[in-house]
Amino acid sequence: MLNKIIRFILILLFIFTPIAFGSMEIWAFSLMELGILLLVILWSIQNLVRSSELEVRSLKFEILMISLFLVLLIFQLIPFPSEIVRILSPKTYELRHALAVTTPQSKVLIPPSTISLVPFLTKIEFYKWLTLIAFFLFLLHWKFLENGFRITMQLIIVIFLAGVFESLYGMFEFFSGHQHILYLKGITAVTGTFINRNYFAGYLLMVIPLSMGFFFSRETLHASRFKGWRQRFSSLDGKTLLIGFGIIVMILGLIFSASRMGILSLLLSFTMISILFRNPQKGKGFSKTSLLILGLALLWALWIGLDTVISPFFNVSEDLKWRWTVWGDTLRIVKDFPILGSGLGTFSQIFPMYKSFHMRRLVTHPENDFLQLSSEIGLIGIGILFILFVFLFVKAVSGLRSMSITDSRRYLGIGGLMGILALMFHSIVERNLQVPANAFLFTFLWALVLKMATHRPGAKVMKGD
Repeated sequence: MLNKIIRFILILLFIFTPIAFGSMEIWAFSLMELGILLLVILWSIQNLVRSSELEVRSLKFEILMISLFLVLLIFQLIPFPSEIVRILSPKTYELRHALAVTTPQSKVLIPPSTISLVPFLTKIEFYKWLTLIAFFLFLLHWKFLENGFRITMQLIIVIFLAGVFESLYGMFEFFSGHQHILYLKGITAVTGTFINRNYFAGYLLMVIPLSMGFFFSRETLHASRFKGWRQRFSSLDGKTLLIGFGIIVMILGLIFSASRMGILSLLLSFTMISILFRNPQKGKGFSKTSLLILGLALLWALWIGLDTVISPFFNVSEDLKWRWTVWGDTLRIVKDFPILGSGLGTFSQIFPMYKSFHMRRLVTHPENDFLQLSSEIGLIGIGILFILFVFLFVKAVSGLRSMSITDSRRYLGIGGLMGILALMFHSIVERNLQVPANAFLFTFLWALVLKMATHRPGAKVMKGD
């Protein structure tokens, strides 16, 4: 019963997080946090009832690096005497000194202060990261790969349907002339229910490769029965064809989002997919099916018309110039707060002091997730995350490489991994990991890939349905 409730809550979260404007508003993100908290509580009760032991031996390094990262964030929130702050973060001390109260005796009083310049914002971001980390650890320990991968397939189908719905809804609103995001008016591109086309593109960059893995996992079950591609194509069942059609619809949605880096990231991920999704019979060459799906989507997009997609590419130089300026200013923050950063979540507050251009609107992010993290958590924090990423990536790749090319789990794992890499590539020039819906799906993909890469179910193979 508890397992069914956990699965139901997960399905609701996969549907709710993208639809609620990408969960960018406080109420939506708070509901997502409550949902994750409820999942962790139910899973804890389930383990108490079963009296099962946690498998922590294989996760020692991951838990160590995550713990170090959380300790760093807590360290940013601890009030230290001014002299210690002066040693740990000279720039923070300098700014505190400039804002300190002067006594009648002309002495400057600097009370104990935190490394973070805005502790309240850092505390909010800390709880966000803590929630997603708890979700990640929950997924690693929750046995959703059991029973012939039935639960896994249900979750992937929900994610696939959510991506198709977002694409269909976004294209309907844009091409019909209604041009709304739910009750908000004034969209200029396909955005689904996301408030920004780039956030929408980032979401689809994860869903499309995962869906391709789902498509190939079904196809590989029947590929060995037929010698030629014509026989295999004619033997595809209706569900597999519908999945292929849904992928084409999502590719169209991403193309008409007019997200330049999103389109480039899509092409890169499909290049990798066509190389990695090899012919199950020959074990070499490249996947013609993936290129066929991409080609059909591009032909359909050409038939509709690509004027709205092509026009943003003519402004690349101007936008890139602006981004270079913001990146340069952000690097100055990194230079002043090199070790521990200015505090997680403080970028929008500190950036005006480093801004080298005139703009009335508030710059809340530097259009680069990695640069923003570097400025907020310093080289120590970004180093911890980088080491953790490399370790998890190598672990996932080594596990997937050991699988047979006829193993359906291999395609699901590669699809999820390509979605992760596509989003990270997109995040070089955009804000993605700070979008709650994208961060939620990103966390799930990491857990899915790692579980696929390390799961050894004996001789069990996933069923087609």
